[in-house]
Amino acid sequence: MKIGVAAMHEELNQFIINDVRTLVPKIDQLNITGTKWVFRNKLDESGVITRDKARLVAKGYNKEKGINYDETFAPVATLEAVRLLLAFACMSGFKLFQMNVKSAFLNGIINEEV
Repeated sequence: MKIGVAAMHEELNQFIINDVRTLVPKIDQLNITGTKWVFRNKLDESGVITRDKARLVAKGYNKEKGINYDETFAPVATLEAVRLLLAFACMSGFKLFQMNVKSAFLNGIINEEV
């Protein structure tokens, strides 16, 4: 297989395994947000490529102002939020654990067409 194709298949298989999407026919009256593939090489400590990673992401930058423009949410932790969490955990005596997640999906029901 070509570079990235195996990673793309792995990402698409995770969609099927986790049952996170349903393919529906396109309706002409709806403004559709497209998708694109983002590729990244995972490196080990010495800088050697260990595996390819591919993610299918929404092209939110193609949205038009005034049409669901303010309803975009990206669950990304900022450095300040991580520092705040660590400080709070330290002050409160909490134990924090780190784990790697191969594929994470938001688990929620969307009542709108996306």
